[in-house]
Amino acid sequence: MIVLFENEPVRRAWSQKDEKWYFSVVDVVKVLAQNDRPRKYWDDLKRKLKQEGSELSDKIGQLKLLSSDGKKYLTDVADVEGVLRLIQSIPSLKAEPFKLWLAKVGYERMQETIDPELSVTRARKNWQMRGHSDKWIQQRMLSIEVRNKLTDYWAGNGIEKADEYAKLTSIIHQEWSGLTVKGHKNLKGLKQQNLRDHMSDAELIFTALAELSTRQIAQKDQAQGYGENKVAAHKGGKISGNARKELEKQTGKKVITKENFKILPEEPKKLFKK
Repeated sequence: MIVLFENEPVRRAWSQKDEKWYFSVVDVVKVLAQNDRPRKYWDDLKRKLKQEGSELSDKIGQLKLLSSDGKKYLTDVADVEGVLRLIQSIPSLKAEPFKLWLAKVGYERMQETIDPELSVTRARKNWQMRGHSDKWIQQRMLSIEVRNKLTDYWAGNGIEKADEYAKLTSIIHQEWSGLTVKGHKNLKGLKQQNLRDHMSDAELIFTALAELSTRQIAQKDQAQGYGENKVAAHKGGKISGNARKELEKQTGKKVITKENFKILPEEPKKLFKK
């Protein structure tokens, strides 16, 4: 996820295990140091801090974050406490404004953890800003509920690895749409954006039908582990795929569309430009 500090992108990731945000150190360094080579600046500073025996080194971890090429790589990250220590190590006029910003973005997620309805409200506002209708938003919320029930089933029945969730999702998507997730995103001209946030009403409905069918088949067959859930994914996706083909036959109109809801003019790579 990307958040903006004075139009500068800062990547962050929420840890369910620790229940805290982790921020990209390189992005924070770029904001504070206003340096065109933040990676080198951070490498030099990290070396210096280690030599001094700074406790900051112990606060730095690594998580996979999205990069400019649309792929995720292991990146140095720090929690709020670590970022505050980092601020102390970099002379910057941005220090105080950044502290206030850091408190705000951290507080928002903490409040959402206490009251999940706040995250729903924030998501609804974001969708409205993109030009989505109330009808589309209702369908999107329904699709999230259907998706969550499916992943809950997987989590309780032997699906543990992140890549297994991704593979099963890809199977379902290709069965119903005839496209890979990547192919569908390419058709819409998307890169790191969430595909579902750019689907039409019909695309959302068929996605939900595919995932609903997959869960019900998996439950009926008492599918366990990746192999058995893979079978259910093929069957569930195919049900929706057949329905899509029949609708297209009756209407003469394709369900899959190039339409998207992008409103930001900047290319994604510009957000990451160092």
